[in-house]
Amino acid sequence: MPLPSVIAVDGPAGSGKSTVSYLLAERLGYVFIDTGVFYRALTLVALRAGIAFDNTSALADLPHRTMIDIHPEPDDDTRQYSVWIDNREVTDELRAPAVEANVSTLSAVPEVRHGLLDLQRRIAAKGKIIMAGRDIGTVVLPYADVKFYVDASLEERARRRYHQYHQQGKHVELAEIEAALRQRDAVDTNRAISPLRRAEDAIYILTDDKTVDDVVDALVRHLELWKTA
Repeated sequence: MPLPSVIAVDGPAGSGKSTVSYLLAERLGYVFIDTGVFYRALTLVALRAGIAFDNTSALADLPHRTMIDIHPEPDDDTRQYSVWIDNREVTDELRAPAVEANVSTLSAVPEVRHGLLDLQRRIAAKGKIIMAGRDIGTVVLPYADVKFYVDASLEERARRRYHQYHQQGKHVELAEIEAALRQRDAVDTNRAISPLRRAEDAIYILTDDKTVDDVVDALVRHLELWKTA
């Protein structure tokens, strides 16, 4: 079947968009890019440096002085990729509650988003790319051949994140996770720059009560109907 060159996947935190995008990329032989890791990486840098998240000028400088690398981990059953900041591996640290609580504030800074935009578009221009985030189909890659919006209820997303933390040996209360996700949703959907929203031409996928394989199969079925213009 003919396949699109660029696939955009958007959705809120914990909806499963990164997991299904990665598995879809594996099935199609595509490259998967989760743009959220760039913002999480810069949030971690800000936390380490003691930069206040209302210091927008200092946050705006981070994309220009931070080296972020993403390496696929095809032989690792516990992760899809590893993330490195300035030659130091930080993958597990990117899911820390402090990062979770502040990443939306950082990602709402226009200069931060603009600082990462060119990098994301250069990656997509190579083709056979599945890129996941919150503004991929609306801002980063509005020209994407196919756009998906992967969603789940707040309760389901909190439950998934809770199990993820506990599998990693991190003990965080479910109520704390749900509160952090609710706060993040509010920031993501209400920010003035590149808010989280479903692109008008995006295919909506609700993942509640669905297994990961069910969701991936649903995406493949939609792609089978895709035809080049």
